[in-house]
Amino acid sequence: MIAYLRTLLLAWLFLPIVNRQCVGAEPPTGPLVPSGNYPSQFVEAQNGVVVSVNKLASDIGISVLKQGGNAVDAAVATAFALAVTYPAAGNIGGGGFMLVHPAPGEGEPVAYVYRETAPAAAFATMFSTEDTQYMHKSVAVPGTVRGFELAHRRFGTRPWSQLLLPSVALARDGFPIDQNLADLLNTYLAAVPKHEEFQRVFGKPSGGPWKVGDRLLQPDLSRTLQLLADKGPDAFYRGPIADAIVAEMARGKGLIAANDLARYKAIECKPWTVRYRQRYDVYVPPPPSAGICLLEELQMLETFDLKSWGRWSPTTAHVMAETMRRANFDRARYLGDPAFVRVPGKLATSDYGRQLAATIDLHKATASKDLGGDVRPAHEGNDTTHFSIIDRRGMAVANTYTLERLWGSRIVVKNMGFLLNNNMFSFNLFPGRTDTNGMIGTAPNVIAPGKRPVSSQTPTIVAQNGRVKIVTGSPGTRAIPNTIACLLVSLLDYRMPIQTTIEAPRWSHEWFPDRISFETPERYPELVKALNAMGHTVVRYGPRPQGDAQTIWVEEPNHYVGVADRRRSDKATASGY
Repeated sequence: MIAYLRTLLLAWLFLPIVNRQCVGAEPPTGPLVPSGNYPSQFVEAQNGVVVSVNKLASDIGISVLKQGGNAVDAAVATAFALAVTYPAAGNIGGGGFMLVHPAPGEGEPVAYVYRETAPAAAFATMFSTEDTQYMHKSVAVPGTVRGFELAHRRFGTRPWSQLLLPSVALARDGFPIDQNLADLLNTYLAAVPKHEEFQRVFGKPSGGPWKVGDRLLQPDLSRTLQLLADKGPDAFYRGPIADAIVAEMARGKGLIAANDLARYKAIECKPWTVRYRQRYDVYVPPPPSAGICLLEELQMLETFDLKSWGRWSPTTAHVMAETMRRANFDRARYLGDPAFVRVPGKLATSDYGRQLAATIDLHKATASKDLGGDVRPAHEGNDTTHFSIIDRRGMAVANTYTLERLWGSRIVVKNMGFLLNNNMFSFNLFPGRTDTNGMIGTAPNVIAPGKRPVSSQTPTIVAQNGRVKIVTGSPGTRAIPNTIACLLVSLLDYRMPIQTTIEAPRWSHEWFPDRISFETPERYPELVKALNAMGHTVVRYGPRPQGDAQTIWVEEPNHYVGVADRRRSDKATASGY
């Protein structure tokens, strides 16, 4: 405890105990804003780090590294463990994006796109205003299992089955739940009485509400994971698990057919990247990930001398909000599945960044309506989860995946124990129709068979001279790229210690609604007053905190600092050895 308090104190004073990059750096010229009252947990390690929202999952990933596995091996084990320990968002019935940065000298970074796809029977006008996201036709073809299979096939060094066995045991034997999971279970069990399988699988066997320390057993999920361990990923897409998914669709008039599962493919491709401040290579997944928003923001921010203003000055906050506004406008105009629409390559160029930056008035907010007329960004789920991993040789994985909403569609596949996503609602559901409530009908993200919906998921890796420097990512709907921008500005422009960076307050501007969403604005009245004077509307971000950025900072080769962001769960853990 004494050592922990000492670290916090020194981080507060900007001394280089946790982040030696601070040596010789001047403190920001603006006032230092204290912690946003969001505690974190951190670990320093020499051989490997796993950071996730759940301690059991992080520890399983570390056990793989200790046994000689690499970062991708650990990612497979961690991801399936999260499907057990964090069922509201960790998943095998959803999808997402992964970045892999090989060890120095062993190749270029690789992106894996395993976002869900629309079934073959889907069509642009398939939803009515009476439909809800908690019905069978809201389910898109899951991609998680194929995505991890593809990454493991390229980089894995340990047998697939061996990596799944810890999760099999965890589901079979159960684990004591924390306050966060108890609250999630109790809230949603009360909200979904008509979903009988959800009630059967997640209801407390003895009745009554779940309490901290109660043991959650998932025998159906254990058998499903054992099938995946024994028969491989094909069991999910062509075998007994696929049969169960198709039967579940038939029960609820869903659209996924056997051929949709059999034909699903994850994609291995190059990440999108920019060089920031002529020093740092920033990598994000390609569209339909909204990582392009982060790159666009960085290209604009690079044109300003942020350090001269101070990290917490009104000018810095204003300019950051304006870059977020413009990037989200471009997201609504251009972003979609590149197999169906052309996403302009200019969005990630420095020339385009300078062009947009020139439209920012340093003293006055731009009205969002002046950028985009009637185009509005679509709403999407806030309940994703991210984990970051690095191994002793410097290979890193940043992975973000989701069921979309908390508990996805709330549909549990009968006798299989896992939830299905509701990612069809990530498409633009009503072509040509836009309104001030967040509906969008622009063409790039309209439903089409086989198409992947746009996603805010932005797992991010930053490298310097070919070596990984930062591994990060977050949940948080359209605020995800903005959350990561807040982190990168703090770390790269202001050289803030990593733990202070994670704990500090964040803000986001999503173009529409036309406002800055700020964590705990009541604690910073002078900053808020200054932003309001520039023409911004500042509101409290909520009801949950902004993001949950599980992050690794590399101080030097084989000196890793993993920081678990505990905004969502006090069991978020950085495990290392």
